[in-house]
Amino acid sequence: MKLMIDDEKCIACGQCKAVCIRDNIEIDEVAYETGSNCFECGHCMAICPTGAVTLKIFKGREDRIEEYSSKELPIDYRDLLQFLKQRRSMRWFKRKKIDKDTFNKLLEGAYYSPSAQNEQDVEFVVLDRRLNDFMKHVYEIIKVEENEFFRIKEFGDYLRDNSTKKYHPLLWQGHQLILTFSTDKTSAVIANTRMELLAYTLGLGGFYSLFILKADEIDHDRLMEFFPGIDKSKHMYSAFIIGYPKKTFRRTIPHKEIKVNYM
Repeated sequence: MKLMIDDEKCIACGQCKAVCIRDNIEIDEVAYETGSNCFECGHCMAICPTGAVTLKIFKGREDRIEEYSSKELPIDYRDLLQFLKQRRSMRWFKRKKIDKDTFNKLLEGAYYSPSAQNEQDVEFVVLDRRLNDFMKHVYEIIKVEENEFFRIKEFGDYLRDNSTKKYHPLLWQGHQLILTFSTDKTSAVIANTRMELLAYTLGLGGFYSLFILKADEIDHDRLMEFFPGIDKSKHMYSAFIIGYPKKTFRRTIPHKEIKVNYM
């Protein structure tokens, strides 16, 4: 059993049953749990009008519960769309580094992110002090493709001698990197995207690196040697270089038209 139901608070309204996709709740004089494979999504807890339902795993964490009205969204369509329009990848950063408190603010966005089957197994690594060691580790894995991708060859040349290079071929002016791990790619990407968008509200910016992700695609086991504390069943699905932008942009630009099929 996964729920705690307060019989004194329950008014048997049936709303918890209506939103349970696992048929784990029935209504008699009060709501009760059937034991039908609850995966702790929390819909019942979020919709109960009297606060009678609590997930056992969240006992003692009442400080994380916030009341809100579903009719009162904190941002409207036009404001959010304008925010998305102004988002751009950023590769030029100030020397100022992001502190731990700011990273924790960013991770709040990932904390509330959905995940496949409600696994909530997304895990992050913030690379700062060991960033150079990690990048050398990545190169040793992806160098097998440097004849196919000039950027990887350029990366190897940079590691051997950066005295004549203006920018790091993969990090540019970045000094900090967020890696996202999960057993499910979609869960990782959604979590990191939420965190990235939240970063712009804090005056931060960044860009995604597909070349760093190649390390996982080419040799997952070897990559994970760098992260002995992370379950090897999780893959690195996002690599986001982040920092305080040195440049600011002035306008949106057109994009190619998206293709939509209504069927």
